[in-house]
Amino acid sequence: MKTTIRIFTLSFLLLSTVSFACRTCGCSAKSSKSKVESSTKTSDVTSKSKVKWVGEKVTGSHEGLIDIFDAYLEFNDDNKLVGGEVTINMNTINCTDLEGDAKNSIEGHLKSDDFFSVKKHPTSTLIIKKAKYLYNNNYEIVADLTIKGITNEIKFKTKLNDNIASADIVVDRTTFDIRYGSGSFLIT
Repeated sequence: MKTTIRIFTLSFLLLSTVSFACRTCGCSAKSSKSKVESSTKTSDVTSKSKVKWVGEKVTGSHEGLIDIFDAYLEFNDDNKLVGGEVTINMNTINCTDLEGDAKNSIEGHLKSDDFFSVKKHPTSTLIIKKAKYLYNNNYEIVADLTIKGITNEIKFKTKLNDNIASADIVVDRTTFDIRYGSGSFLIT
């Protein structure tokens, strides 16, 4: 049985690089020969960011949005993405393909201990550890994703285009102890 579900499609709406409301901070970048000091520009992208999710199961799928609690992206002096962090407000899970009682039921179930245990774990985080520039504003990202207090390293590609950074991230939910309905585990 397929146990991988598409949980997050991250879409970060960015301000123009010319009009970034940035702050400059010092950070050290390590080189094999010497320590080099460089600066990064940090942009708060919280208010214009959302998580679009798709959950798939054998009998169909559901989709929705989750609000971002806090988010920022870091760029180096060449305006290349070098890091960032996204904190996701799991209390705001919103199923957009259902209405009424069905919508309330699935949102409650997703927030329950069967899935995201939102009372115990109100936030999830994505921390970019490495951003490798590929070409034409495409990046290969290595990040730590924490869901339900469990952190796993993930890799994905993202593209910055027209002030929008987006990525499709496929996650095996069982690695975050989300086993409800999984054919890989017997639930008792």
